[in-house]
Amino acid sequence: MAASLAGPRLVGAVGLDQQQAELANALSSAKVSLQQGFVASEREGQPISGKFEVEDGKLQLSVYTAKDGKFFEVIVDHMTGNIAKVDPITEGEDLTNAKSQKAAMDRAKVKLADAATKAKGKAKGEATDVLVVSAAPELKGDRPEATIVLLSAKKFSSVSERLD
Repeated sequence: MAASLAGPRLVGAVGLDQQQAELANALSSAKVSLQQGFVASEREGQPISGKFEVEDGKLQLSVYTAKDGKFFEVIVDHMTGNIAKVDPITEGEDLTNAKSQKAAMDRAKVKLADAATKAKGKAKGEATDVLVVSAAPELKGDRPEATIVLLSAKKFSSVSERLD
């Protein structure tokens, strides 16, 4: 999930810089943090990744969850913190990503919300306005680690937080 922000890649007709600028501008309207989105989505299963993204020109808070061997994309209203929509993830790249994220979270001892808060706290020493944009776990060797994307002063940065 964080791949769209975590590093350079080719993005069709819209450049990554333009995509990031659009997201940075849209995030100024969010009243709910990614961490609050993780907590809200827990009723739909274990949060295994999450991100803010611009979908069809609108800001969206998306959390992938796992429950009873199934995967879901939970859309959390970024203004109220209520769950707006839950869609099953049943195929394609989204399912592949969800399975690998679940494998990482199965070894994790730290919740993604806590890892995101820790990453934000470290960055806050450098700036006052830090937002967590996304958090996605992966296994590095046998160790679960989350890539946390932060936004501060309209600049994106990526940090890793161990989850064990």
